[in-house]
Amino acid sequence: MFRGNHPTRVDEKGRLKLPAEFKRRVDEVYGPLFYITSMDGKRAQIYPLKEWEEIEESLKKMSPMDPVRRKFQDVTNFYGQMAEMDAQGRLLIPQKLREMAKVTGDVEVLGSQTLLEVVNSEVFTSMMTKATGAVELTDEDLSAFAGKTNET
Repeated sequence: MFRGNHPTRVDEKGRLKLPAEFKRRVDEVYGPLFYITSMDGKRAQIYPLKEWEEIEESLKKMSPMDPVRRKFQDVTNFYGQMAEMDAQGRLLIPQKLREMAKVTGDVEVLGSQTLLEVVNSEVFTSMMTKATGAVELTDEDLSAFAGKTNET
């Protein structure tokens, strides 16, 4: 499981050095191969190849003509590329995705269970900050979360 937020940088060549805590997990469980993509062009999603292959197995259960499958594959292929972590623990973020999601310079690397998400620090902080100046879950957010997690 990937958890937490680890601020870091994407260098001028487009390489992200995995934060040490996430790199340990990758080394222990996954290995150096990844599929890097996005569902919306607003954040880079870094899937260990093992996790991405599970998504591909789910896609195989759908008809190749299914418009949902086709759209999913079109979007994830548009942004996506295979990547291999180098000896320094760096991954090259695809150029198209770097540009669209503005994942250059200062970024946040967010653990999201089976994948890592990379977002532009300034954009993300601006989006998350409430009028109070705090990053918080409102009562409405918590109620919606409770409703979703209590569904059986």
